Amino acid sequence: MADLGREPALGGDRPLVVVGAGPVGSLLALVLARRGHRVALYERQDDLRRGFRDRGRSINIALSERGLHLLRELGLTGSVLQDAMPMRGRMVHPESGPRFPLLYGRSEADVTFSLRRTDLNLNLLVAAEATGRVSLHFRHALQRYDFASELAVFRDEATGDEVQVEAPIIFGADGSASALRTSILEATGGEVRLEPLATAYKELIIPSAAGAHAFEPDSLHIWPRRTFLLIAMPNSDGSFTATLCVDLEARPGHPSFAGLSSEAALTAFFERHFPDVVPHVPDLAAKLIRIPTGRLANTLVSPWCHERALLIGDSAHALVPFLGQGLNAGFEDCTGLARILDTEASSRHPDWRAMFETFSVRRKPDTDALADMSVENHREMRERVADPRFVLEKEVEARLSRRYPGEYVSRYQLITFTRVPYRVAQHAGRIQEAILGEVCAGADGPGDVDYERARALVKERLRPMLAEYGLLQ
Repeated sequence: MADLGREPALGGDRPLVVVGAGPVGSLLALVLARRGHRVALYERQDDLRRGFRDRGRSINIALSERGLHLLRELGLTGSVLQDAMPMRGRMVHPESGPRFPLLYGRSEADVTFSLRRTDLNLNLLVAAEATGRVSLHFRHALQRYDFASELAVFRDEATGDEVQVEAPIIFGADGSASALRTSILEATGGEVRLEPLATAYKELIIPSAAGAHAFEPDSLHIWPRRTFLLIAMPNSDGSFTATLCVDLEARPGHPSFAGLSSEAALTAFFERHFPDVVPHVPDLAAKLIRIPTGRLANTLVSPWCHERALLIGDSAHALVPFLGQGLNAGFEDCTGLARILDTEASSRHPDWRAMFETFSVRRKPDTDALADMSVENHREMRERVADPRFVLEKEVEARLSRRYPGEYVSRYQLITFTRVPYRVAQHAGRIQEAILGEVCAGADGPGDVDYERARALVKERLRPMLAEYGLLQ
């Protein structure tokens, strides 16, 4: 059994071990290195910097304020956003009639950024290595972690050998199938609860035509079809990354991938439900039939930590992607952990166990709330964005945001353009839904709404809670 854990670390301590060199693990390694720690970063897949760009299915990232905040602090937004596409809102493609926009924020300045996961990951790996404090070990898959000996056992994918690494402090950023999580749950008797959706997905590239986008490049495009949907996010090369979300198994009244198992069935399906996409993707059915199908589920874990091991990002809270917050939440994990680490910055003997427990207790209620909201947003994107009543309420909400910018902030704006706790955004959303339902009752259009009454309800029900978080002028 080989041993790769012998290099000395800063101050004579062992390096901190991070398992998983995806975006969250790479960012965590960078955060730790910037705070003076030596870090050993292990990844089971190939090195992105060597041109190995295909890491399987990967829905595009919608980077927003929670993710951008730490990148901004680290001085990385320029390089990260170089190839990103700003999205100002949703562009809805209804079953009949022209497509129409739904802005995300109070103005066109409120945007999210679409970018490929591998591009972001590459930037973070380069930045982490550039600190001089991060050693990178690719094609090393964690097999288990032994708490008694504080040894992490990896398999060298090139040789098949097992490799022991001393890891008195270890972080699991190794995704929704985390190996470190398995070791923590075995040691604690904890649990992982899967909340699968019936919906599965396939990804498809809508190519550019001579460098031009097939649809408006400043929007996230949605084709809502009640029991299924198509989503497309722009890329800087003129293409879109599209995601078809359909039930995996057959159910009455629901199309399914089980029933779309032939090129003929897929061709007929797209021609009927997404006719504006078909001309832009040559050999669409032949390409789609070969693309693997991914499952969608929330993964709720308890506990996140044990002794001096901590889970972070998808290892602790993998989420369905319909709010675009999975990666942002993982980056916000790094922000929260960094703040806790900074409180121990002057200590020669930081209490890692206490810090990990503090982080978990503070953070888990927010990611649990986000998991619920992500499932709710699946229904919104699939069904409600084409519902005239929902569109009316969204227009009224947009007018409230513009008329009373110091008083009304929507749930989506709270989630996407602020960093208030997710549980606060969830609570605010419930209050807002009730207010909008009341003031829109009987209205045929946004001009029929009594906005002064709406403002009074906002002051009475919403303002006190938001004021606690400094969100009101």
